[in-house]
Formats: sequence, C-alpha cells, structure tokens
Amino acid sequence: QVQLVESGGGLVQAGGSLRLSCAASGFTFSRLAMGWFRQAPGKEREFVSTISWSGNTYYADFVKGRFTISRDNAKNMVYLQMNSLKPEDTAVYYCAAKMTPSPTPTRYEYDYWGQGTQVTVSS
Repeated sequence: QVQLVESGGGLVQAGGSLRLSCAASGFTFSRLAMGWFRQAPGKEREFVSTISWSGNTYYADFVKGRFTISRDNAKNMVYLQMNSLKPEDTAVYYCAAKMTPSPTPTRYEYDYWGQGTQVTVSS
C-alpha cells in the first residue's frame, strides 16, 4: 500500500535550519508530483512547496529563498531543506503525493499524505 513517512522535524532556534525527509513506497514515485504542506494550531493546512517528477519546483511566497525542495527518484525520497527559520514556521509539516505528474499548490489534488512531523522554531 502507499506509505509516506516524514522525518527530520524538531526544535530549532530562529535563524536555524532543518532538513525534512519523506520516504515514499507503494507507488511509482518517479512519475508523480510530490508536495510539502504545513498546519499550525488553529489554522488551515497550507501549501509550502511542490516538485514535479522531473524536478520543477514551486514555492509559497513566504518560503521563497529560505526553503528548498528536492527529490531523489532512485531512493523514493523527497526533501525539504529549511533555512533561516522563523517562529511563524512552527507547524506540523506533511508530505503529500499526487498520482499525476503535474505539481499543484492545491491540497485537495493530493491523494496520499504522511502522518506529519513537528517543526518548532523558538524565538
């Protein structure tokens, strides 16, 4: 069955960095778009970044220049490198898989989700 397992979250001071990883299994990873979303307490889940099967990337405005999404199709992995973290980046971060190649920021178009990993940025 399809599984997405995130890791790499934790507590970091403002200005610090974290690298999230998502291990995917149960589907043809190399041909699908992958995304990262986040959800802070009391807020809607929001788009962070997405990457096409060929490596085209897209970002939410609030992470441009700070976060970098990447993928390793040979390892069925997608990553989110987060630099210059801010307290407002505190949230549960989710990896998502879309069963078609084209990336999108729309969460409802993603078919599978991981369990999430907590990122906490202290001021």
